[in-house]
Amino acid sequence: MTSFNATSPISVNNADQFVLWLSRHWILVFSFLFGGYILTPFLAPAFMAIGWTIPAKAIYWVYSFLCHQLPERSYFIFGPKISYSLPEIQSAWQNTNNIVILRQFVGNEQMGWKVAWSDRMVSMFTSIWLFGVFWGLVKKKIKALPWWGLALLILPMAVDGTTHFISDLAGIGQGFRDSNTWLAVLTNYRFVNTFYSGDAWGSFNAWMRLISGVLFGLGIVWFGFSYINEVFSNSSEIAQYKIQSRSLLNQEKERLLHLFSVGVSRNDKSDVVMKFGQVGNNDGRK
Repeated sequence: MTSFNATSPISVNNADQFVLWLSRHWILVFSFLFGGYILTPFLAPAFMAIGWTIPAKAIYWVYSFLCHQLPERSYFIFGPKISYSLPEIQSAWQNTNNIVILRQFVGNEQMGWKVAWSDRMVSMFTSIWLFGVFWGLVKKKIKALPWWGLALLILPMAVDGTTHFISDLAGIGQGFRDSNTWLAVLTNYRFVNTFYSGDAWGSFNAWMRLISGVLFGLGIVWFGFSYINEVFSNSSEIAQYKIQSRSLLNQEKERLLHLFSVGVSRNDKSDVVMKFGQVGNNDGRK
């Protein structure tokens, strides 16, 4: 005779439980993980300032694969200025336009220490993080951004980044985006010379990297997070369906076992056993 254990419940799959939890808290997970990713570059100058050079250099090295880290296009902290012009960098480091050599400069005690990625990366990824947190708070009140809206928001960065790249082909400090003479002519030289030339804070180039980075982050979150949330919602529904199916199957087994234990006629018992075997086989296939 086949023995049955009516006291052993069907366990809920841990993967399904994780999917349910993640579908409800994915914004929190994103905020924590992505926040650590974008805040780590700021630890490098902090470590340099307190003399922890080894972990600081490790951060600079890791993030050097993700960013050019040119010092004239990066923020500095623990110093008198938030950024420095190319001539100031060359005076403090080496009189060179070589990108490989320039990007090695991380700062000093007089100037402060460089954040481990450029000002564009800071504005772009920080805005994604902040807008992502804000989206999580108001997601039920806003609609997803259409594709053309995304295109408009990322267009400034595409134009700014492409023109910077073309300009740098002439050499660092030598291209049309370094002097911005075209902009001075268009604006009839209304602004100070430092606004037109170079990449230091307050220049046109610095403002464009900041503004285009923020618009890019806004577009990515506004357009993409609604679709990500939909994926998690669908995964949650599937996991809930599987859990409910297991629960109903467990209840049916208990019902059949109860009928078997209280006693029925021999023919009825045979039918119960056959039904129970079919349910068990279906459960095994699942």
